[in-house]
Amino acid sequence: MRYGFVLPGGAPRQQVEAAVAAEAAGWDGVFVPELNYGPDAWTLLTAMAEATSTLRIGTMLTPLAWRRPWKLASQITTLDQLSDGRVILAIGMGAPDVTLGDYGGAEVLDRRERAALLDDGIAMLDALWSGRLSYEGTRHRLDVSGRPALATDFVPVQKPRVPIWVVGAWPREKSMARVVACDGLLPIVLPDTGGYRMAEADDLRAMVEWLDANGGRRPGFDVVMEGETSPDDEAALARVAALAGAGATWWLESRWMVPEGQDPLAVVTTRIAAGPPSSPF
Repeated sequence: MRYGFVLPGGAPRQQVEAAVAAEAAGWDGVFVPELNYGPDAWTLLTAMAEATSTLRIGTMLTPLAWRRPWKLASQITTLDQLSDGRVILAIGMGAPDVTLGDYGGAEVLDRRERAALLDDGIAMLDALWSGRLSYEGTRHRLDVSGRPALATDFVPVQKPRVPIWVVGAWPREKSMARVVACDGLLPIVLPDTGGYRMAEADDLRAMVEWLDANGGRRPGFDVVMEGETSPDDEAALARVAALAGAGATWWLESRWMVPEGQDPLAVVTTRIAAGPPSSPF
């Protein structure tokens, strides 16, 4: 099990300092939100890469359906080279009520179209990172074959590509099939009653069994869970242990709901310094 921390926000320089503190405290990774307006995730992660040496860095998460995948591929390749291969890309369709805000119809909101954009974006990222300089899919096309040096010079350090973690909604087979095309699962559960909830150990076990039966878990494949713990919260630590037993390979400590008026990083500083919830296992 590896342990990461999702930073809830804060001034850019403070977030970089938090990443340095996380590495010193034994965390394996630090992740930042990618917002439509706010501190730019890729600029932040580049500064974190320069200030650390072993920490994995990435987004939590990137709404790929609302991004130009060729631009994103360029940003990530640049960062992967600068960090000597420490980048992870977490992606999803995006949540209009949380991430998008009111843009007057400037972004695609239809779920099926966002799903198609997400799938095509994944395929384009894979093509570019494998050194292919032209791509034509269902929603995107790109041809930069007039610059052949890019095929060998501008590819990620990590092989065969930068790891892609994607949201998988259980028990939706179309969503789970998308996970098979990626390198990690960010699990959610869609109950018959509507809405969604976070996966528990039994859900995770069923999802892992489905992936194993459908060619989804290859060497290095990650199963990523998130939530809150404290060093003296035995129940929370036991839950992390149960999730590890069900197949989770990463635990991401997160504090999405920061009390209004409080400094987001002040809320998490003490928890970062205490280190990951790994001692009982």
